[in-house]
Amino acid sequence: MTLEELARIIDARAEAAPDESWTAKLLAKGPEKCAEKFGEEAIEAIIEAARGDRARLTSEAADVLFHFLVMLKSQGVPLADVMAELETRQSRSGLAEKAAREH
Repeated sequence: MTLEELARIIDARAEAAPDESWTAKLLAKGPEKCAEKFGEEAIEAIIEAARGDRARLTSEAADVLFHFLVMLKSQGVPLADVMAELETRQSRSGLAEKAAREH
């Protein structure tokens, strides 16, 4: 599965009734709750990475990607916009890109 496919699944599930879909239920709670849930999942992934538990990190990483896309959806930010931003960063080194953001 690609991130684009997952984003399409989230788009479809967002149209369901909140009592029929976790995605719809989370989106119905608003952008703040979506961001909070993404943060929770990110912290769980960090913990598993620090513990060195590859299986749990893999599971938590999947949760992070899913909830990241839900958070984007809640703010009306298409995945394509994020991918386009990444594309613009390919023309320079990561160090140069980071330095440009710090000014």
